[in-house]
Amino acid sequence: MYVKRYYSFWMTVRWSKFSLIYGFLYSFLIIILYEITRIPFSLPWEPISVIGIAVAFFLGFKNNSSYDRTWEARKIWGAIVNDSRTFATGILSLPSKDLPYETKRQLIHRHLAWLLSLKHVMRNEKSWEHNLPVNKLNFIPGFIEEYYDGIFKEIEKYLSEEELSRMKKISNVPSQLLKNQSKEIGILNEEAFISDYKQVWLHELIGRLYTHQGMSERIKNFPFPREYASTGLWITYIFCALIPFGLLDIFEQSSALHYWLTIPFSAVIIWTFFVVDRIGDYSENPFEGGYNDVPISSIARAIEIDLLEMLEEKNIPKPYAVENGFLM
Repeated sequence: MYVKRYYSFWMTVRWSKFSLIYGFLYSFLIIILYEITRIPFSLPWEPISVIGIAVAFFLGFKNNSSYDRTWEARKIWGAIVNDSRTFATGILSLPSKDLPYETKRQLIHRHLAWLLSLKHVMRNEKSWEHNLPVNKLNFIPGFIEEYYDGIFKEIEKYLSEEELSRMKKISNVPSQLLKNQSKEIGILNEEAFISDYKQVWLHELIGRLYTHQGMSERIKNFPFPREYASTGLWITYIFCALIPFGLLDIFEQSSALHYWLTIPFSAVIIWTFFVVDRIGDYSENPFEGGYNDVPISSIARAIEIDLLEMLEEKNIPKPYAVENGFLM
């Protein structure tokens, strides 16, 4: 997630430079063919503009839908923040004579293991995602290290060796950890460490955590419908391919500036539409580890710090720093 007030103009250009370069080259090629052949293959601008309006409406729909996925993902992880604090506070508020501190610590540590394992599961690559090489994110070295270390390297400090060993054989680690948490709470109730009311309340809270996990998995595992993503791309190509033909007659009236106006104006219009399409394209998958995704690593670290401070532990990690304007 980019956290400065604005992307600089040159950052935007670098991010979308190929659309601009190809727009210039394509427009230049059309002008050269037109001047060499002198075939009047220019097109009236009116029908092209109608296609442009249709493309703009479609891209608007696509981008709104893509943004909804990103914003929903952020709301889910905001709810995880709230329920994590609630869970830790509920456990720590139990009288020490009823529940030993070490047991409280174990429950909260298992919750942190669930949180961090869910973060890693959300970073798994999917075939419809961009799958940018992580090693190219050279401006965020901490994220790269975390990505390559993997899930078990990060959660091993919060689980016993026995439980960690069992987790390595499980396909869905977060779900299994919540199940273990629920079983542990049931045992504590049977041994009269917690009341029936507290057991029900904690089970309801775990149920909400399952819900948050399931909602995150829904966004992660179900892509933005590919017919919308693909159609938006192809109609943008069609419209942009027609743009130089529509501008030929408009700027031909000025023989001195014919080349210099038709080529850059065509390129800028082509670039604008492809930038809009690209913004929606990169908003579809808010967990893929891109530059503008929901910063689940930073959210998870903030929760981790909060809960460890509640436990009054000494080895508390530092928040992720903003590096070159980005927070992951």
